[in-house]
Amino acid sequence: MQNADKLNRALRPIPALIFASRWLQLPLYLGLIVAQGVYVYQFWQELVHLMGMVWVTGRINETEIMLVVLGLIDVVMIANLLIMVIVGGYETFVSRLYLEGHPDQPEWLSHVNASVLKVKLATAIIGISSIHLLKTFINADHLSHHLIMWQVLIHLTFLASALVVAATDRLLYHAEKHNKHAQLPA
Repeated sequence: MQNADKLNRALRPIPALIFASRWLQLPLYLGLIVAQGVYVYQFWQELVHLMGMVWVTGRINETEIMLVVLGLIDVVMIANLLIMVIVGGYETFVSRLYLEGHPDQPEWLSHVNASVLKVKLATAIIGISSIHLLKTFINADHLSHHLIMWQVLIHLTFLASALVVAATDRLLYHAEKHNKHAQLPA
């Protein structure tokens, strides 16, 4: 028994190192914050382009405006996805943010875990893909049928993947719930 305790004590630095390695993700999240800044810049460029289309040229082409606005929405949705990954990923995998009671705490953050984060990311990707597909349909006259077909197939793949992730999450939730009830004393 004493040999097992000595071995256990000798291994303690290894689990501590493994646990501390989660901080290696910090530069990744900081890099995503920089990427968020790039998207803010892109948003303003597209907004200025839209304003130029309307005020400088004096012409209003509804299709062009719709495509630019969908581009703006796309940038916002990608930025939302980045926030979910940055905040949710940091909270789940690196360290607590201690936002309880903060007036700006996102509602979803109070119950975030890896499983919830996967489902939220899958639905966000479907939303982004939907915007791209809508832009494709609006501009379909200028695109090849081959390209449109591939975009629809990719979108359907995203939908199927999200359904599988959600179904798996639901099965795991019910299995955990069943195990908790089975462990309760009769």
